[in-house]
Amino acid sequence: MTESNKETFMDKKLSRRRMLKMTGAGAAGVAIGASGLGGVLKAFGVPDFLEDDTSVENKVNFYGKHQSGIATEVQTHVYFASLSVLVKSKAELQELFKMWTPMAVSLMNGKPIGETKNSYVPPVDTGEAIGVDAKNLSITFGVGPSLFKNKSLGLSHLKPKELNDLPHFPKDQLEEAYTGGDLCIQACADDPQVAFHAVRNLVRAASGKVSIKWTQAGFNSIPVNKEGKRETPRNLFAFKDGTENPRSEKAMNDVVWVQKGESKPWMTNGSYLVVRRIQMHLETWDRTSLNAQEDTFGRYRHNGAPYGKENEFDAVDEDRKDENGNYVLPETSHVFLARQVKARIMRRAFSYSSGVIDHTGAYDAGLLFISFQKNPQQFTDIQNALGRLDKMNEYITHRGSGVFACFPGIKKGSYIGEALFNA
Repeated sequence: MTESNKETFMDKKLSRRRMLKMTGAGAAGVAIGASGLGGVLKAFGVPDFLEDDTSVENKVNFYGKHQSGIATEVQTHVYFASLSVLVKSKAELQELFKMWTPMAVSLMNGKPIGETKNSYVPPVDTGEAIGVDAKNLSITFGVGPSLFKNKSLGLSHLKPKELNDLPHFPKDQLEEAYTGGDLCIQACADDPQVAFHAVRNLVRAASGKVSIKWTQAGFNSIPVNKEGKRETPRNLFAFKDGTENPRSEKAMNDVVWVQKGESKPWMTNGSYLVVRRIQMHLETWDRTSLNAQEDTFGRYRHNGAPYGKENEFDAVDEDRKDENGNYVLPETSHVFLARQVKARIMRRAFSYSSGVIDHTGAYDAGLLFISFQKNPQQFTDIQNALGRLDKMNEYITHRGSGVFACFPGIKKGSYIGEALFNA
């Protein structure tokens, strides 16, 4: 080795050593060790505050009165993650959300979470979304009931009385692997890799602070009509999903957004997320006649109209009878039973396909049911109304479940969950 080559080698070696010393991490854990990536990100100059870049194509804003990913026009893909918290204090949890805030803004701007300035350490951003625009990415954060049971965090007095695990329902065969969680991140985008990239990088940056409990990817196909208007997506049973969602501002306030005095003050303008991993028994469904399928839903498959009506958004008439005095809408149909209570919810469901069930060879596929409501009791009331009479029970099994309180929107200069930590 020549003298000049030796000097170059030593310069690089010293540079690497300086970098390790600066970050205070060992060689194996400089970016992914127990201390997490937060300190490394600051060392690379990642800002504590970022603005929404409105010049970006296919961009959803991060800041606002409500979190994105709730009233946001539904995207074609979701990557949902339920997380367990590893930090041991409220201050550490607060710092986690502060760290995540500019990262989430950057991701929703279609940018990496930071710049790698030294090639001798792992990249700050994993990079699989390089060259892809924002793809309407939305990131929604929530906290589960188990978080408030963690005595070391000291948050028990801030737990909303309505934030509880759901009761057992008919057809529940819940698997621990898909149930519960301290925190959730819902990343939705019009590209599956963009959604996955967002969760991957947020969790990676929080190494040692959180761990993944369970995840589920999902997809939607959203038809566009001749007028260029998006139509209601269909589930894997080929029926439209989300027809009766609230759409006006008043309806959203009545159904989805927590109003002042309706929950803990820190939840005002937030919402409660219910997630259910529902296996759909496709093989059984595929052997069912079209008439029986429509009787199960109480709607026509081809256009989503309720029985006895012509258009998808026509009002359901559960009291209408035919000439023989029989209800037009079957009394065991999903639509009929759900309307026996006044409660409403906003559905934001996605289909999923995760291979096959080992012992049967049947599809492990179905619905990642996600709904938003100002009180989880709204979902519980509907589910109780469906009960054991729901004809849909012949074709589905609930395998996973979770409830999360989704924070209100984030103001510029603030951070995710500030209302909770300052309560």
